[in-house]
Amino acid sequence: MIGLPAALFWAYGIGSTFALAAARQLHFLERRAADRTGLPRLLAPRLISRAANPYLCLTLLYAAVLLVPTGLFLMWQNPSWSTMHIADGHRGIWAGFPLLYAGGVVTATLLGFLLAQALCLVGAGYWAYLNCVAGHFLLFGTLVHGWDGQGYRRFLSTDGAALRAWPKDSIVNNVLRFMTSGTFLALLVLGTAVIGTLLLTEIGWLAEGWLLPGGAQALKVPRFLAVAIAGAGLYGLPLLGALLASTLVRFLGYPAGLAVFAAVAGGLLLPRHSPVRWLYGLVGLPKEHWRATADLLPENGTPAAHSRHRSARG
Repeated sequence: MIGLPAALFWAYGIGSTFALAAARQLHFLERRAADRTGLPRLLAPRLISRAANPYLCLTLLYAAVLLVPTGLFLMWQNPSWSTMHIADGHRGIWAGFPLLYAGGVVTATLLGFLLAQALCLVGAGYWAYLNCVAGHFLLFGTLVHGWDGQGYRRFLSTDGAALRAWPKDSIVNNVLRFMTSGTFLALLVLGTAVIGTLLLTEIGWLAEGWLLPGGAQALKVPRFLAVAIAGAGLYGLPLLGALLASTLVRFLGYPAGLAVFAAVAGGLLLPRHSPVRWLYGLVGLPKEHWRATADLLPENGTPAAHSRHRSARG
């Protein structure tokens, strides 16, 4: 339900974000499977089948049932807007393109989830978060700037004629014209289902993770504030980054603008004591390898208690 040039970036960001939101549950699944072997957790193999992972299955179901059908509907309803006006109508779209789009969205969602999951399981949760930020930055960058500096114009124009006529009227009138179109009405209806389900799933999986062993101790702020911080970090920060990058490119050109942006983004995101990394630490996501035992908990949350618990059963 978004311009096709940005759809794969959005799908990748969604898959990554779903895995990050369920990071503690993914740890728990791996540990539970390893405990069944009776081996020390450092030696236990990873036993969770990709097909048996309920969070991966639900993520792919979301992509296949909501993202793909809504995108195909908008491609049929307004092919010009769906292609960001690369094609003028149905005749401008190759017959196999919808098939490639459908497969590409599901594949991008899968790749985003698997990479973020792998990073979360090995204790690189912050890098999994940066993976989410990268996907959403590319999404917003395409919508704000695009490949020719007209990303926002393409997004807010219903057809090629409206795009070409954009400079002849004010931004307010162009936006109002788009908001009174059938395309905007379709986006409003479909977006309620797609984005509403997206947010409910991410918040629900975060809240579920806080109820698991170690989740309450790792959460440093009230839950509503943690949700707000997570939302700002996953969506607000990439949007601001896209706006900044677009502004720098417009004034300095692509080489210098992107170089300055990379320096600013690196200084904000990568240092060990950066404000973004500190805010990430407040949300209560796991920071250790999935084989770690410290936050596991059978009786009182300590590894020793876990050993006594197993001995008593034996």
